Amino acid sequence: MTPPPAVPGEDADDMQALRRGDDSALDRLMARWQTPLRAFLYRHTQNEFDSLDLAQETFVRVYRHRDRFRPEAARFSTWLFSIALNLARDRARSLGRRPTTALENAPEQIDPVAHPRAQTESNERAGAVRAAIAELPDDLRAAVILFEYEAKSHAEIAAIVKATPKAVETRLYRARQLLRKNLARWL
Repeated sequence: MTPPPAVPGEDADDMQALRRGDDSALDRLMARWQTPLRAFLYRHTQNEFDSLDLAQETFVRVYRHRDRFRPEAARFSTWLFSIALNLARDRARSLGRRPTTALENAPEQIDPVAHPRAQTESNERAGAVRAAIAELPDDLRAAVILFEYEAKSHAEIAAIVKATPKAVETRLYRARQLLRKNLARWL
């Protein structure tokens, strides 16, 4: 999912307004970022309820720590996704296991004019991709989701996962190698 269209500086302006006490600025940020954030969290946690809960907690943290945001240091989206990723990792650690809800349950977009057989194959292929991504180690999965689904650059991903852009590049390479191996049947 691509980020919502935004006017340059709009997020930073809303964060500045939030710092000044304009709580409606949080509403504007949530309206712009809730859908991409929930999509990211769903792909990462593989659980709809966890993604909803973590998205809410992310915005609570944005509000609580509004004075910590530095627009000169990072874009709002980078800061937001960093908070969300840390919360998702904390949740997984506290559970002591990986999420159990499979990505196969993720809703698919259905093409009403597609032939049923083609639609079935497409759904199976998409399910296989989701399952293969779910099997990746956390650091590789986060990099793939942020790059492929959230359209983040290597530099943005590096800021979110607290790594270097070269490390992100390496993680993406390793993830693609594993995905290629696990999805050989579909290639």
